[in-house]
Order: sequence, then structure tokens, then C-alpha cells
Amino acid sequence: MKKGMRDALHRIFGFSSFRPNQEVIVSNIMAGRDVFAVMPTGGGKSLCYQLPAHMLEGLCVVISPLISLMKDQVDAAKANGLDAEFLNSSLTPKERFRVFQSLDNHQLDLLYVSPERFAMPEFIATLKQAKVSFFAIDEAHCISEWGHDFRPDYLSLANIVKHFPKVPVAAFTATATHKVSDDIIAKLGLRNPHLVRASFDRPNLFYQVVPKENLDLQILHFLRERKGESGIIYRTTRKSVESTTEFLQEQGVRALAYHAGLTDKQRKENQDQFNRDEAEVVVATIAFGMGIDKSNVRFVLHGDLPKNMEGYYQETGRAGRDGEPAHCRLFFNRGDMVRIRYFIEQTDDPMEKKIAEQQLFQMVRFAEANVCRRKTLLGYFGETYAKANCKTCDICMGEVECVDATVPAQKVMSAIHRSGQKFGAVHIADIVVGADTQKIRQMGHDQLKTYGAGKDMDKKYWRRVIDDLLAQECLVQNQDSYSALELTPKGQQVLLGKKKFEVIRQKEVKKADFDGFSGDYSPNLFMQLRAERQRLAQNECVPPFVIFSDRTLREMALYFPDTPEKMSGISGVGAAKLEKYGDTFMIIIEMYKHLHPDEAQKHSVLQVPVTIIKKSRKKKTGQTVTDTLKLAKQGFSLEAMADMRGLSEGTISQHIEKLLEEGQGNGLDVDKLLGSAKRLQIEELFNQHSGKSMKAIIEASSDTVNYAELRIVRAFMQAND
Repeated sequence: MKKGMRDALHRIFGFSSFRPNQEVIVSNIMAGRDVFAVMPTGGGKSLCYQLPAHMLEGLCVVISPLISLMKDQVDAAKANGLDAEFLNSSLTPKERFRVFQSLDNHQLDLLYVSPERFAMPEFIATLKQAKVSFFAIDEAHCISEWGHDFRPDYLSLANIVKHFPKVPVAAFTATATHKVSDDIIAKLGLRNPHLVRASFDRPNLFYQVVPKENLDLQILHFLRERKGESGIIYRTTRKSVESTTEFLQEQGVRALAYHAGLTDKQRKENQDQFNRDEAEVVVATIAFGMGIDKSNVRFVLHGDLPKNMEGYYQETGRAGRDGEPAHCRLFFNRGDMVRIRYFIEQTDDPMEKKIAEQQLFQMVRFAEANVCRRKTLLGYFGETYAKANCKTCDICMGEVECVDATVPAQKVMSAIHRSGQKFGAVHIADIVVGADTQKIRQMGHDQLKTYGAGKDMDKKYWRRVIDDLLAQECLVQNQDSYSALELTPKGQQVLLGKKKFEVIRQKEVKKADFDGFSGDYSPNLFMQLRAERQRLAQNECVPPFVIFSDRTLREMALYFPDTPEKMSGISGVGAAKLEKYGDTFMIIIEMYKHLHPDEAQKHSVLQVPVTIIKKSRKKKTGQTVTDTLKLAKQGFSLEAMADMRGLSEGTISQHIEKLLEEGQGNGLDVDKLLGSAKRLQIEELFNQHSGKSMKAIIEASSDTVNYAELRIVRAFMQAND
């Protein structure tokens, strides 16, 4: 039989030898035995059922959820000389009739169908009239509630053994833990199946996790280093897919979107263009890529945290199917975890919620681990990686380093302890940096010993320390108290100096012309830019760094950006700031160049590191504002929303203001946001001091109200005029 299998392998598929595990799987199917195989993407699982389908008398029924790819799979099988067809909703009545006729006449080797089709009683009756040699179930993890892609329609496949007791079943999946594997075997009712568990290791893939900051810009940097290469960028939501796609297209990247909101035709056209290398990049939700056959995907980027390790493994598995090196980068921010957990909390089924929470914990653990990424990933699937250094992940390549952060951790936990463990991350960070907020003064927290203990670093730094403490379970968030931070026994050990606290950090990579500004930039221009920043800050009643940091101004004084394209390449100049402040600062730079032509000539030879072209477009309410709207409608207070979302109360108030301006405030209750007493107080202040600035009103209130509260009440009053 082996000689016949190898002859057929060469004759049908043109291969001289089997890949690992293929031969034993084919042999067991040929012998009429059930098979359960866990094989990584690119392992050649389709051959495992296509070859016996050709050699055995009768029909192989392939059950797959990949309706959009069935035609491609059938075309590939036909190209190899197999008699194959598919049945799904994309066929016309005439085409369906032709397939059923071929089925009735026993002319098919392979028939691809969806689990929904198999669940139809009349279709099962039709199959009983056909001579079915065996069933092949693709993406078998979809039957398990413990798997990452559970689909209720797959549960109907438990009837295969009942209706076809003498027909063998071969089930395949690329991702399954031992627990999921046992669940699949039990639910399908496989009978003493031959088990194959191939290695999950993909040695040609480089795994990397980097902090997510300015995501679109980070992605653009990555792509510009890999011009002409094919890749996939995964985002969580349709809106984020569209936003990133639009941004990349504006920068000249041949990028296409793929998500469930597009029509079938649009999705197919975009996928075809990507497969034909007519587009370099596809920006997609997880709806894309399942079963994709494109072999030359050189990178997979995750712009958001995946919900589970199985999904992450399967999505990164789209890269490097040709065995050549490929790059897998995850942009990680703990805010993603908070967002995922929020949606998990909306789940009614306790078991489903428990599973999702466990899966999320494992994913965060992978992102924050300070050991070999490959070891962590394979360990999740129950596989031991023996090598001490994989040489293909950021940890093993020394891109990150372990840093003693015991003292910063103690400062944060001291602030939490001294303030009574009743406040969220935003307020704790404000205490540590010594922020002058109305809430801090009102609570007397400016008198705490730890107030201002970390003023040498910014809030962003301290928020990351808090995230690290949460990740290492030194802190927990009390979900019943608006995500108040509380110390765990482990955290208390660190606070008391009985335990060290270490974190991993990206190593600093020095860039030419960026880290040694002294002597390079124009000090005179820098001072003029600072003066303008100060003027704007006073007008807007904000600290100067909110406009631009000193570093940003120094870069302007180094590169003399006098066009929007150049200005948008300056570190710290995002789309919103470019639109709001760009013209003001470019006028100053242009005037300075006119008055100092020699200095301007000297700086004209310098090139801005990244040139980004920003096209003006109509502003629209973003996803972040939509998230605030959902929480507000559920009755959360301003303070609670700020803590839950990891944003300042000022930012949340701007969201509410924007929603009301755009007429999206139906269902919002100002009394739930601020309390009725506060709302009445502010309305009275506005009536008494009509026409005065907010600063004057705050002074008149003896600092009992703040800008955020004023902004919200004013917006409600204007909306109800």
C-alpha cells in the first residue's frame, strides 16, 4: 500500500516524498480508522484527505467553515486531476443541480460542504444514497467551546457517527490544546482514533512584542523597512481596520481592507488582489486569512491584543508558509486587555465568560513574559521547547532587558496604600507625579508622603508601572469599586522590601540626530517656538507640554519643517496637532528661514526621518468616543469612566461634549455623570457669571468644580437650549 501511496503522491501532487506525519495519517484513513490530527498551518493537511479521496472508492465529504475559500480549494484539487465540487450558498440553482447530479451518479472524489449544509436532514438522506468513503472535518476546533473559534453549527457534526456508523472520520485542526483536543474527540464521538500531534514550532517565524504608542506611525515605520513584501495587519474592529487602511493608502502603501462589513464581492476582490500580489498589505479583522493559501506572506502584525493564544498562533501562522523567514510583531498596550475584559463582562453565560477570561490571561502572559516567546507559545500547547535560546524572538535576541523596578513599584503601591486603596490608575498616577487637580486637593491627597514622589517622570511612565504591577499580580482591580487598585499579598511583599520587582523593557535604540540635540538644532528658533507654545497654552488653559513637548520643538528647530508633509514627520506631531497647530508653527519657521538664510541653508540638507502625507478629511466620531458613549449610557460616573478607560476626566468630558455637539447624546443623564447636586451648582454658576471664562468660574466656585465638570454641564445646557 505504501508504494501505491507514494506513486499516487508523485503522480497526483508531483511530490517525491511526504511531509512529516502525512504518510501515517493517509495510511490510517486508507485502513478505515478514525484519525485526529493537530497540524500547524503549512503542514500539508489538505493532502492528508485529498490523496486517500483519490485512492479510495467512493466519496470523501469535506466539512469546512471556509465558504469563501471552497472554490479555491476545489479549483486546486481539480488542477491536480481530482473530481471535486462544493455546495454552498454562492452557487446558482443550475450549478447546484449539476453538483447533485454528479453526486447521484457517483462521479465525485471530493465534496466540500459547510456544517450548516450537513445539518439539513434532506442532505444527510442524500449522502446515505452516495457511497461515502470517509468524512474529513477541517478546522475541527470549531466544535469545542474551549477552542478559540467555537461555532454552534459544528455541534451537528456529532451526528456523523450516528448516521454513518461504519464510515471513518478524520478531523484536522491547526490549533488545539490538549484540553481542546480531548473535547473535540469526545464531541465528534471518534472511535479509538489514531492521534497525531505535530510540533507547533514554526522555526522560520520571528516573534516580537513592542509597546503600542502611535500605532499607525509604528506600522508605517515597519512597512517602510519592508517595501515590496506581502503582509497582513490584524485589527480588532471594522472601524480600526478602515482607519488604518485609509492612513496607509494616504502614505502610498498598497493596502486593502477586509472585514465582515464589506460585501462578499468586495472581500473576494480584495483577497484576490492580495493573492495576486496586486496589493502589498491587507488590514483585516480575524475574519481574514483562515485557510489562506498564499505562501509568501512575509509578516503578520497585530495592532491589537488577540483574545486568545489559539487565535494568535493561527493568525501568525499565515506568515512564512513557504518556509522562508517571516516576522510576527504584536503591538501591545494593557488598555487592550481592559477593553477585551469589558466585553467579556457583557457575556451572560458564566462558563463562556470563565473560558474567555482564562484565554485572555494566557494571552497577556505571553505578551508580558520575560522568557523566550517560542518557549511560552509552545508551552501553552503542551509542547516543551528544549533549546535555551531560540534566536528567533525579541527576548532571545536581546531586544529587551530585565530592569529592577522595585523603587518605582514601591512609590506606586505606597500611594495606593496611603490613599486607602479606593482609587483607580488615573488618580494614583496623578498623586505620584504631583498633579494639581481639584480631586487631589479635595481628598487631601496632596498631603500624602508619596505626593509628587515621582515628579521626575511623566504620567505615561507611571501608568506603565501600574500595568506591570497588575500583570505580575502585585495589584488587582476591584471591579465592584470602579476598578480601584488594591494590593495583593505579593504586592505587599514588594512594598515592604521583602521581594524584588523586575520588569522587561525595550532596549533604547539610539537614532542619529535624535538623541544628541545640543549643537545641532537652532537654539534661537527653539526659543521662538517655545514662546509661541507658551502663548497657545495660556489661551487654552493647558500646560505647555500638552501643545508640544520640548523634544518636538527641538526636532522642529533641527529640521525646519515648513510644509505639512515635513511637519507630520516630526516626533509628536499627530494628525490632530498638525491640523490644529501646524500652520502656526510653520509660519514661525518660514519667517525664521527668511531672516536667517545661512542657517536655513545649513538645515535644508537634513531630512525628516519619516515623511507622512496627511490628507484633510472630514472629522468623524472615533471608536474611542463610541466606547465612552456606551459606558455613559450604562450610568457610569465621570470618575468611573476615566478609571475604566485609563483616560483623564478631561478627555472623557471632551468625548461627552463631542457626542452632544453631534446630536448623539440621547440617553445620557448628566446627573448620573456628575450627581444632581454638582449639576445644579454648575448651572447656577453659569447663570451668575454669564459670559465669563471657565477659569473665572472655577475661581468663583473656590475651586469646588473643575474644567471637565464645567464642560459637561455647558454642553448639556447648550444641547437643551
